[in-house]
Amino acid sequence: MAAFLNQFLIEHARDHGWSLTTTKRTRRGLAIALGLQDTPGAPLLATDLVNLQSIGITSLRLQEVCAAAGLLDDDRESAVDRWFETTVSELPKQIRTELERWYTIMLKGSNTPPRSKPRSETTTRLYLRWSLPALQTWAAAGRTSLREITPEEVRDVLPEAGNPRARMGQGLRCLFRVLKGHRLLFLNPIDRIRTGTHETLLPMPLASAALRDAINSVDPARAALTAIVAFHGLRSGQLRTLQLTDIHDGRLHLGKRTIPLAQPVQDRLFLWLAYREQRWPSTRNPHIFISRRTALDSAPVGVQWITTSMGMTAQRAREDRILNELHASGGDLRRICDMFGLSIAGASRYSTVLPHSGLQRG
Repeated sequence: MAAFLNQFLIEHARDHGWSLTTTKRTRRGLAIALGLQDTPGAPLLATDLVNLQSIGITSLRLQEVCAAAGLLDDDRESAVDRWFETTVSELPKQIRTELERWYTIMLKGSNTPPRSKPRSETTTRLYLRWSLPALQTWAAAGRTSLREITPEEVRDVLPEAGNPRARMGQGLRCLFRVLKGHRLLFLNPIDRIRTGTHETLLPMPLASAALRDAINSVDPARAALTAIVAFHGLRSGQLRTLQLTDIHDGRLHLGKRTIPLAQPVQDRLFLWLAYREQRWPSTRNPHIFISRRTALDSAPVGVQWITTSMGMTAQRAREDRILNELHASGGDLRRICDMFGLSIAGASRYSTVLPHSGLQRG
């Protein structure tokens, strides 16, 4: 097993451009992990690899190599499972049981009527977080099961108006609908109660000084990221997945769109790519933007890396660019749809700001 993993590590490190130091550290970690196994030859447990961090060995590359070799048994409890258990731990037992059933259906879907597809962890977290104040209020009032909740009790806990009411209503509506659909409840107490919809926030321009400082930053990542969003309005997801082959002949090829790059963007991308080549000369990652962590594999950077590098969210800079184009074109919605990949409904959100002349830059 040690010989097999050592040879696999050498090939994996070569394919991903690992440095000699990273390869040596990973080989040492694998040797220790194999020596600690109770059953030699069995897949390595992820929890055992994580525990090696206590002696200064980074487990990320160990897990990567073992997973690629088909020798990783990921026995860790997921972060969302830990969060759920902690969140509902103080609620009555029966309510916890009902919530566990809802949670399982949300994350894994249901193959029995009413059938449903799995929902994302983010959606599940939001719905439970929005419902939690109501659940805690009912538990404090002595309710031990969601079957006991009446429409009057729902009305009592709902905020008066605005986004707080819409959010709690959306969370509770999902919770009661799923449980009633699977016959865990006899009544959906929120079925006939109106809770409104989320209020849409108006897009606002950024301060010119903040945008200018970011574009002219000495940090090549910050300057390149901000410039490409400030000039061409890319989303964070598009920034993450941009590959080296997407830019050539001074143009960015983004799906079916071809975007001629502004000269300031080309200049900053050139500086970033020069830094990228100097900092990680052996990386095999095909993405334009990489970090210290992703330089050793082929994964894209995370949204948080982009936000931290820019010093602002990509969405804020994108909204600023769209607003600027909207004012310059006199409110031509079709133009901003074509330029920024917006739907008519999405473009209409920006048109509501057009009459506010005070938002235009001088």
